[in-house]
Amino acid sequence: MVIVAIAWLYVVFMMSITEQSAVAGVATFLLYGIIPLTIVLYLMGTPQRKRNRQKMKKLTAERKEEINDDGSVKRESEPTSETPRDPRA
Repeated sequence: MVIVAIAWLYVVFMMSITEQSAVAGVATFLLYGIIPLTIVLYLMGTPQRKRNRQKMKKLTAERKEEINDDGSVKRESEPTSETPRDPRA
């Protein structure tokens, strides 16, 4: 989708530089390029934003479950001697 957006901006830029005045060129670039493109990209990104929001809610709920009623945190995720450690950590 990014390549299509870049191509559209290129076409609109070429249209705007052929206008008779700088004001008309800027208006063309904004009204045919930037404004419609931001609307389309915002609408196309809505499903991804929804998935990200649901993922964050799920992670928040999982972290709340890790905390016991007395306020102590479960230590199940710490590596043990049988569990190999990640060398990047």
